[in-house]
Amino acid sequence: MKADLYNAKMEVIDQVEIPDRIFGYPWKPDLVKQALDSQEKNSRQPFAHAKGRGEVSGGGKKPWRQKGTGRARHGSTRSPIWKGGGVAHGPKKERDYSVKLNQKMRQAAIMSVLSKKLEDNEVKFVDSLAVSEPKTKVLHSTLRNFFGKKAPNALLIPEIGNKNVHRASSNLPKVKSLGPKDLNVYDLMKFKEIFIEKNAISAIDSHYHAVK
Repeated sequence: MKADLYNAKMEVIDQVEIPDRIFGYPWKPDLVKQALDSQEKNSRQPFAHAKGRGEVSGGGKKPWRQKGTGRARHGSTRSPIWKGGGVAHGPKKERDYSVKLNQKMRQAAIMSVLSKKLEDNEVKFVDSLAVSEPKTKVLHSTLRNFFGKKAPNALLIPEIGNKNVHRASSNLPKVKSLGPKDLNVYDLMKFKEIFIEKNAISAIDSHYHAVK
């Protein structure tokens, strides 16, 4: 299939061939939701942690002798029933929230999102995303050709090795740059517009090969 190719001034200059296998993939919302949940859970860090009886300090000495005091027997003040003791069944930092999603499903979800956004006219193919120097000001002036007076809200996918774009986009609040081999469902859905450099199309086609 073919799509319009734009220059840096947002003018259509040619047609570019794009793989129908990737950009013509059917929309599968359930699969996309599953891939998004998997990505978010895999990035979750288990910060909550309650100390157990083996982690709290003190409790090395028996509080009182076993018999003869009239009180219940206790062996340590680290017991969960004591104030300042360990917590029974509390949250642990060793908890694993990750969810496994196989390569075929993950790549199919990426293709589904790309196809849907292309259908909604939210994907643009540009001749070049290269900037003369890795400065935010230079990239911002280029993006103004696409967005006018509106604040840029875009995901940039330059060709492999285009480091200037990655560095220049890091200071723009609603702009992110990803390599063609680093696509993910979260970023594809987070940004309103997606700009793909012409030379990155072949890298996307060759890398996401799990789904034929």
